[in-house]
Amino acid sequence: MSASESLPDLVRAAQITSKSFYDEMSEILVKAADKELTDAQTKELTACTVSIELAAVDIFAVFEARMQRHFKRGPLSRKLKAALLEARQPDLADRLHQHYLAINVLKHGAGASHRELLGNKSNLFVVKEKSEMPTAEGEISAGLVDVTAPQFFDGLTDTILEAYQFLENR
Repeated sequence: MSASESLPDLVRAAQITSKSFYDEMSEILVKAADKELTDAQTKELTACTVSIELAAVDIFAVFEARMQRHFKRGPLSRKLKAALLEARQPDLADRLHQHYLAINVLKHGAGASHRELLGNKSNLFVVKEKSEMPTAEGEISAGLVDVTAPQFFDGLTDTILEAYQFLENR
């Protein structure tokens, strides 16, 4: 990614990349049909899941880095949430905060962000308890935030683009 590319261009590139992983996952599951997944298929699904997690973390980091210029100091997500609430955009503020927490969980695992996500009743994505994590060999591994549903990445990128528009038009 070059510094000259716009944030919307980078988001579109991330969407295309993530779609390829979702398509690959879908293809594997269709091939498996109602049969048990092979070890190779399980490993491929896990690799796709991890790739989507990494793409989500990366695009959120790019968003934060590019948009930090709109605020003098401090954490972008908190300052942006406050600005959105002040501008009477609570839905976008909430979605941004939920995705911020999800990205923190993808980066750091269980902790304060994970506990906060478990405590709220958002339906933006599925958050798992630590006890729900796969432990048996051959189980599909997904993190504490389930990124395997396409609406996870779509919701993240839609939120990023809406927040970008908000900041650019202030």
